[in-house]
Amino acid sequence: MPRRNVIVSTVTCFIVLIAAHSAWAQERGQAGQRGAAPRVTRAPLFFREEWKQTPAGGEHPVDIPTALSNPNLELKLIGPTGKEILMTGSATDENNPIHLWTGMCTTPCGFTFRDKNNMGDLTGLARIKMVTKVSGYHQVRPIVKLADGTMLVANRAEGSTVDWLESDIAVSELRWRKLDPARLVTVGDWVEKPDLSRVDEIGFADLMPGSGHGQGGWSDVARVEVHAKSVKRESATNQ
Repeated sequence: MPRRNVIVSTVTCFIVLIAAHSAWAQERGQAGQRGAAPRVTRAPLFFREEWKQTPAGGEHPVDIPTALSNPNLELKLIGPTGKEILMTGSATDENNPIHLWTGMCTTPCGFTFRDKNNMGDLTGLARIKMVTKVSGYHQVRPIVKLADGTMLVANRAEGSTVDWLESDIAVSELRWRKLDPARLVTVGDWVEKPDLSRVDEIGFADLMPGSGHGQGGWSDVARVEVHAKSVKRESATNQ
């Protein structure tokens, strides 16, 4: 075979191989795209609460009808001595922001927020953010009330004894135990894969009694944010 024909044949084979490889790669990429999981997006802000101090200010019992700055929320104090939670702090004092304080609770105590029109979908990339400070061995734990009334408390606890710090918690990383709302104690074993797609209330609990004023044992909870998708309540939908 003449040298020129050998060169032409070689180049032709090379081009065919490149074209075949390109087609195979494109087909494989399209198959991968078809089999890929849908993109998970960040959860929007469900609610934020920064508390509303009374005109007199200072330390005082929580006045539930006026304690919230967010008109879409309802506040519930829970636990045997939940009504002993106090409000204190000032919106202009970064070293003592407006917050709820558990120091006077003689039992475990906590509180929850309930959106009047929506439940929260805490699946996917839902997050809970809270600004806290604690004393002693006390810690603040997220709690939720599911659509069926079950209350759960998370395995993760936050709180610095040194300064006010903001915690940013990925809900998908949490594990949960049942919480007895009357005694505010854990009951039973781990709850595997709870349905967090319709959460009625979201809040926080300190599972230790407070020690009163001064250093010893208590929890402070200031600003709170929950990032989750909103799910309309049936009652709100039917109005």
